[in-house]
Amino acid sequence: MKRAAITSLLTTALAVLAASPAAAFTDKPVKLIVPAPPGGTIDVMARIVGDQLSRDIGQPVVVENKPGAGGSIAARYLISQPADGQTLMVTASNVLTEVPHVLKGGFDPLKDVKPLALMARSSMLFIASPQFPAKDAKEAIAYVKAHPGQVSFASYSAGTASQYAGEILNKAAGLDMQHVPYPGSAPALAQVMGGQIPLMFDGAVTSKAPIAAGKVRLLAIAAKGRLPDFPGVPTLAELGYPELNFSNWVGVVASAQMPAPLAEKIHAALQKVAANAAVRERLVGVGFEPMAERSLAQAQAELREEHDRNAGIVRSFGIKLN
Repeated sequence: MKRAAITSLLTTALAVLAASPAAAFTDKPVKLIVPAPPGGTIDVMARIVGDQLSRDIGQPVVVENKPGAGGSIAARYLISQPADGQTLMVTASNVLTEVPHVLKGGFDPLKDVKPLALMARSSMLFIASPQFPAKDAKEAIAYVKAHPGQVSFASYSAGTASQYAGEILNKAAGLDMQHVPYPGSAPALAQVMGGQIPLMFDGAVTSKAPIAAGKVRLLAIAAKGRLPDFPGVPTLAELGYPELNFSNWVGVVASAQMPAPLAEKIHAALQKVAANAAVRERLVGVGFEPMAERSLAQAQAELREEHDRNAGIVRSFGIKLN
């Protein structure tokens, strides 16, 4: 009987272990906070990551949108929660490296937040409404110059690269486009598609489908190099504006109070998600560019480097909220 009982216990234990994913860092549901409305670049990433992470750890992963104040509402919520891995935030780098330079959100992105995984990039695109009388960036710039004070550009939030890019182009090309901020890509794109706002700098992830459907027109790439999805479209750097180089990373961050061993476990789980072939296919399919793995130290260094770069842009171009 004893041997049978021991055998039964061992069999049960092995079954439990087999059912428990090796990547599990928790035995409770996980909440992924998104500092933007549904449908935007960050939200798309959160839902792709959340689906696979839930499978890998064997726990529900719930995406919760907390937009507002340039992402600081979500960031403050994140750092107010226990740093136990139950609450994480999926974010684009702009929330941590761009917005804080022009909008004080009540948190320090370099001290209060710890990046766990930088998973993919979304490059910036210069787009126009279908009604705008310019087929490319050169014609758009010429049109704005010929119509001073009459052309506006939308952004997906004040203090982000979406605004930075427009302000830089204004200064570099001698334009006077008027900035109109919106609370996220979706409402801004709706105005551009409807022709109420003629121009916008937006991420490739949210603009890809409207471009394909002819609902917006792609004028140029506002990033370092041409994109595989649009190989025939030049960069603004090629047109003489090298300062317009914006490509935000999107990934997962935690409170800086999270213990290092737990951060490493979650990093490993997230890198497993990022390496999953189906996940990579989904990311590429919606317009993301997958990134090579960064260690926790490398991710923190990249966060600081981008933060400092954007501080220099704000000073050089005198960027303000509006």
